[in-house]
Amino acid sequence: MGVPDGVSVVLFTSDLRLHDNPVLAAALRSAPRVVPLFVVDTGIAAAGFAVPNRAAFLADCLAALDEGLRARGGALVVRRGDVVAETCRVAAGTGAGEVHVAAGVSGYALRREERLRSALAADGRLLRVHDAVVTAVPPGAVLPAGKDHYAVFTPYFRRWSAEPLRPVLPPPRAVLLPEALLSEALLSEARTEPLPAASSLARGTASPALPRGGEGEGRRRLAAWRRGGLVRYAERHDDLAGDATSRLSPYLHFGCLSPVELAAGARERAGGGCAGAEAFARQLAWRDFHHQMLAARPDAAHRDYRTRHDRWREAPGELAAWRAGRTGYPVVDAAMRQLAHEGWMHNRARLIAASFLTKTLYLDWRAGARHFLDLLVDGDVADNQLNWQWVAGTGSDTRPHRVLSPTAQAERFDPDGAYVRRWVPELAGVPGRAVHRPWLLPDEERERRGYPAPVVGLEEALERFKRARGRA
Repeated sequence: MGVPDGVSVVLFTSDLRLHDNPVLAAALRSAPRVVPLFVVDTGIAAAGFAVPNRAAFLADCLAALDEGLRARGGALVVRRGDVVAETCRVAAGTGAGEVHVAAGVSGYALRREERLRSALAADGRLLRVHDAVVTAVPPGAVLPAGKDHYAVFTPYFRRWSAEPLRPVLPPPRAVLLPEALLSEALLSEARTEPLPAASSLARGTASPALPRGGEGEGRRRLAAWRRGGLVRYAERHDDLAGDATSRLSPYLHFGCLSPVELAAGARERAGGGCAGAEAFARQLAWRDFHHQMLAARPDAAHRDYRTRHDRWREAPGELAAWRAGRTGYPVVDAAMRQLAHEGWMHNRARLIAASFLTKTLYLDWRAGARHFLDLLVDGDVADNQLNWQWVAGTGSDTRPHRVLSPTAQAERFDPDGAYVRRWVPELAGVPGRAVHRPWLLPDEERERRGYPAPVVGLEEALERFKRARGRA
């Protein structure tokens, strides 16, 4: 089937960029004129996943995308409602014969894709789904013998590292709109929604130190990272106070940066002997690993990937203390306060905070995962849920019963306490490593500082966990 009137629709989802965007490139190859479309999905809000931090970042991303399209002769058409209904309406109104979209991996995205394919076919139109847009290596591209996905990271990483990447694509020089959209009146009619402000996408106030979104900001940060931080990443990425991670995860989550471009660059530098680039490539592979797991097991977003038959405790007060950064364990509290202030958390801190909730407090990983999704600007269902499951021991960790001691982790990755003092100012005056064990301070001094006693003793908690998992 040809494309009526030479028009195709580009449905942007998690690929809000012009550089290295196979969806946009394919649409431009298939037809001389395209409709760049973004639908504000009311289903996301109905499910409770429209949260202030990601809404603010998304608003920045859409504004940057529209600006880039307008510089090339196009514009972003924005609709609000059910993605399938609105996309079909735009395709019909502009005479488009094809709709191009990036492949998703969540159950929600896969169901939406099937609904869209059926609805378009009923109207004589085609859906074109493109891989290697949201991930560097598409889910299912590398498989173990006789299985539909890798369940252990190390063999996956070996295959991932050897898998060829598609070529990195340049941004388009021009994006031409259909004749039906060229007049401002018709463009306004087709774009029933203006470029959305954060307040129209989610209720509530974003974190005060939230990063700015958009492709331009992402590329600026990427260039700075390649010039400076990448070389020393292997030795510094676990340094809590050093803050030596790339902080590119929000831009990957919204597709402002291409995972293929980042992986290709990291592989090239690693091949030249850069240990930091090799370590960074490994982190990109973890991201792809989780996406291929979720693609194969969509219910892992809310069900144990490997059940340990846990009977999680119900302790609302302890959960509230963890959320508020008032557990009495400084490195855990620092992590949770960083999350609230920035909408982001250092990866090592994520592991510590998650282990404390699931192993030390023995509370359900789903409660922690939901709190993270409520605040993380890079809150990605695949990465977030499966990282939580890894820490909880219900996921892909080959040592499912390991427990990260918050004091041992703090002393190793924040040895002089700088990270804790930054985020827990009540303890700023406590010298040296003593900042990691404030329960050893005289009670009156700790109370004067306004810092709580530990919600549980570590030895008691460890024994409780062992009993729960049948390992006492």
